[in-house]
Amino acid sequence: MEDLTAARLEYDAIRGQMIALQEELDWDVYRRYGLITAEEAADLIANPKTVPELSLGERAFEIVLARRLQEEGLHTEWFNRFGGKQTIEMPTHWSAAYTAVVARRIEIIERNRNIGLIERPECKRRWQSEPWEDKEQAALTIWLLDRCEERSLWFNADGEPVPMTVNRLADRLRTDADVVSVARLLRGQDADLGDVLKEVIAEEHVPFLAQYRYKPSGMDKRRQWERTWDLQREEDATGRKLDIDVPPKYAGADFQKQSYWRHRGKLDVPKERFISYPDASPDSDPKSLLIGWAGWDHREQPAALITLIQERSDVDGWETPKLMGLLAGLLEVMPWVRQWHGEVNPDFGMSYADAYDGYLTAQRESRSLTEDDLRNWTPAPSARGGRKRKG
Repeated sequence: MEDLTAARLEYDAIRGQMIALQEELDWDVYRRYGLITAEEAADLIANPKTVPELSLGERAFEIVLARRLQEEGLHTEWFNRFGGKQTIEMPTHWSAAYTAVVARRIEIIERNRNIGLIERPECKRRWQSEPWEDKEQAALTIWLLDRCEERSLWFNADGEPVPMTVNRLADRLRTDADVVSVARLLRGQDADLGDVLKEVIAEEHVPFLAQYRYKPSGMDKRRQWERTWDLQREEDATGRKLDIDVPPKYAGADFQKQSYWRHRGKLDVPKERFISYPDASPDSDPKSLLIGWAGWDHREQPAALITLIQERSDVDGWETPKLMGLLAGLLEVMPWVRQWHGEVNPDFGMSYADAYDGYLTAQRESRSLTEDDLRNWTPAPSARGGRKRKG
């Protein structure tokens, strides 16, 4: 808390210096453009080393505006909209020299028509910014999310990827005093870390599987993109030039949630922090969202899915219908595994692509599933209604 207080004081001080120095620049520009004479400028421009920090509302034109509000009933939203205080009298903490400079500026504004037209709200810098409290909340949230993305959290001792529920992530971070402190600064001293992480991660994940990400219009575009990728891979493999159509760009209406659209954009490029696995949380923690790290590569993403398939099957006893989404996710990522990890790995004498493809084939055949069964599968309807599961 002391660090945040010190940061607030430093922020206010620097901002006050910037406002004051901008005023000096404005009046110096008036001199350079001949709007005031050099003789007048001597009394209108202060020594930059001696100007005090200024708050909004303390600039010469704002003092003129505040006085007119009081004396003439002038109507303006300047102070309400941009947060400046209405200053009628010169602040007492100013030096006598700076007070004299501002008094002279006020006099020029009131009697010099050209300066009066410029020294008014329409022509002055607004210094508009988010309130400090909002900046603080955003900074604390980013810090906490960065800590949740720490690489060591998302791999086991063997270097394999480890998905976990948000509650499990919170359990792993509870011993970190800084994490707990930041969570309490965000949501109060009685806040539970699991609840805080649930809230901050809610908009920072995108599901692992297309059927969870897109609406029907988005699924149509996704299939066109997949066709384009297949043709590009064929062209790369054969060296034969193919006539490949440019697939359509996505729109916000193509995604199930606007947060997915915000992270993916028109070209569906992943920029999210976490991968989510809807409907795949363990029976021991069913209500907590299951997530993985979006920093996993295309070798690690299918490895995480295989881990989940095995755990849900062996530990939770899930049957084929409940495993369909995870199997469909493994099928979806396989073209990328083959593209980037198709070479033989000397550690076990085959490529990751062949190993994972062999696992998926074995799972399909043992469950009497075809690839089309997985491609055409859709999630169960949500609590608000939706599509029914197929397959």
